[in-house]
Amino acid sequence: MNAIQMQHVNKNFGTGVGKVQALKDINFVAKKGDLNLVVGPSGSGKSTFLTIAGGLQKPSSGIVEIGGVDVSSLSNKESDQLRLHKVGFVLQNYDLLPYLTVKEQFLLVDRVSDQTLDEHSLQLLLADLGINQLVDKYPPELSGGQMQRVAIARALYQRPTIVLADEPTAALDTQRVQIVGKLLAQLAHQRGEAVIVVTHDNRLRQFADHVYHIIDGQMTAEQ
Repeated sequence: MNAIQMQHVNKNFGTGVGKVQALKDINFVAKKGDLNLVVGPSGSGKSTFLTIAGGLQKPSSGIVEIGGVDVSSLSNKESDQLRLHKVGFVLQNYDLLPYLTVKEQFLLVDRVSDQTLDEHSLQLLLADLGINQLVDKYPPELSGGQMQRVAIARALYQRPTIVLADEPTAALDTQRVQIVGKLLAQLAHQRGEAVIVVTHDNRLRQFADHVYHIIDGQMTAEQ
């Protein structure tokens, strides 16, 4: 079953002489149970593609369906609920609240979602990512790599059916890249989730079922 489908999607920013076309006629399908890697250099349109795929912003034209639902047909409240219950985001800026400890980041998710991991599963996840000793720390006390791993754990804590990750391994060493790659592959293959990772990190290629290239807003599938 298609978890995400994009048909003839274009995204423009600005108008007139300042108009920039970030995405150009994107056609893309992500199925449940697959780990998809979207590879491209900085400024290629990767992050724009990911935020549109997750319904954080709408395309200038084209159709985006999440779980068979046309996102453009939803109200803002309906879009928020769809993302809350279906989509887990791992964004490049980590998106952690600086005044909450690591533990409190997860408690905050509990306040808005009733489908989170049980305590035992959470502890296993934290241990796998090497952050189980950091639960009482605040984000400003963490390194970039540690914050990245907390952001990954928080996204997976929601038990989403779709995981969208923007450069999830950019601040990680090779050992942690292997752990994160295996986790993302397990989410897809064992739990049947659709996982989409946009990155320039070729260390993740070994875990991917499908690899796509995006350059200057145009996407092609690797054969």
